[in-house]
Amino acid sequence: MSYLSTRIHLVWSTKHREPLIQKEWQPRLHGYMRGILENLKAKVFVIGGVEDHVHVYCSLPATITIADLVSNLKSSSSAWVHDVLQHPFGWQDGYSAFTMSKSADDDVIRYILNQEEHHKRVTYQEELIKMLEKFQIPYDPRYVFA
Repeated sequence: MSYLSTRIHLVWSTKHREPLIQKEWQPRLHGYMRGILENLKAKVFVIGGVEDHVHVYCSLPATITIADLVSNLKSSSSAWVHDVLQHPFGWQDGYSAFTMSKSADDDVIRYILNQEEHHKRVTYQEELIKMLEKFQIPYDPRYVFA
């Protein structure tokens, strides 16, 4: 038997950071994404975001890599928006992933649930740079939003 606690805060934007996620169907998109994650045996703590990006806070099951989980989540949810909502849609190619401790749960959940208010003051680009710097992840500003 294996026991693990692997909490991951995932962040990625829509293609070209376009405001493609419409407020009226955002809860359905997040619900669909939750279902994908649960089918992959991930525990979902919260999914949130605004019109140009999404935050996912979940556990990472032992049976899948972060890259495969995100790839599955992005491709399936993008296809769902096209097929079910019949709306032009796409996700950016990359993503950011931050490991978190259980003690951070309340803060991360609150942060994600407060995205609409947060982005009245801060852009997605500013938010991501701040997260990369906080976690001391090296990046080249010329390419981080390419």
